[in-house]
Amino acid sequence: MTTALPPDEVRRVTCVGAGVIGGGWVAHFLARGYDVTAWDPAPDAPEKLRRLVDAAWPALTRLGLAEGASPERLTVAPALEEACAQAQFVQESAPEKLELKRDLLAQLDAATPKDVVIASSTSGYPMTDMQTQAADPQRLLVGHPFNPPYLIPLVEVVGGRSTAQWAVEWASRFYEVAGKSVITMERELPGFIANRLQEALWREALHMVANGEATVKEIDDSITEGPGLRWAFMGPCLTFALAGGEGGMGHMLDHFGPSLKSPWTRLEAPELDSALREAMVAGCEEAADGRSIAELVAERDQGVIDVLRATGRLPGGDAR
Repeated sequence: MTTALPPDEVRRVTCVGAGVIGGGWVAHFLARGYDVTAWDPAPDAPEKLRRLVDAAWPALTRLGLAEGASPERLTVAPALEEACAQAQFVQESAPEKLELKRDLLAQLDAATPKDVVIASSTSGYPMTDMQTQAADPQRLLVGHPFNPPYLIPLVEVVGGRSTAQWAVEWASRFYEVAGKSVITMERELPGFIANRLQEALWREALHMVANGEATVKEIDDSITEGPGLRWAFMGPCLTFALAGGEGGMGHMLDHFGPSLKSPWTRLEAPELDSALREAMVAGCEEAADGRSIAELVAERDQGVIDVLRATGRLPGGDAR
């Protein structure tokens, strides 16, 4: 049972850690109309934080500010306890050092009012490993953003072994109210979802450069001029489903499945058994949400045109 404030009634957010990620969170919450209290142990943190907010504000203004949004609603507290005293939600963004995270989360738990959710911006640590020293670990969870948090919508939410389900549900709803696109993970996974996908691509890129197989520019161009154009609005699974034509993901897997054994990457491919095939087909049907292959193709094509136009790379005249 929780007495937590409803997510849509939160007005004051505390951000602990004012580096690139923490400062990005501060800018995001300010732009969404919240009062924000920040704390960072670095002596020059207040000045750096205000410079970061000022630098982000023009982009946030173009994106659209919430009513009452203002950089003036930022307060930088001199002490952690003061920053957390009236918090209605806490976003921790300290450096990626496990012992530091454990100690800081325990301090936040002690300083923050009961039933206030505390989220960590960790980019890889499971909350189970970080909540070990907290007296009330049930309200601790991961809220993993992408840089810069004030522009990239995604936040991945997942609890640890001692996290209460109410806290996960509360945080997911709060982030949605705060303008984020939320993935609520059902199980912990080091690196979560998006970082694991990014890391696979990054490691293969490093292999190709190390082996003289491709240059950095070739690797970057292969994404920005190729699949990256589609990934801006349609993920890799639905994109591959369209490669199967009217047969969708099922036909694509049946036709291209054998290529999983080809040496196209240093990653070992999973066995494409019937269970995996059925999971991929069913997942694509769910993601399509009733749209036909023809409708998805039209959506993809228009999306590529829109991205090319937005980035000034549309060949020829204007396409509508």
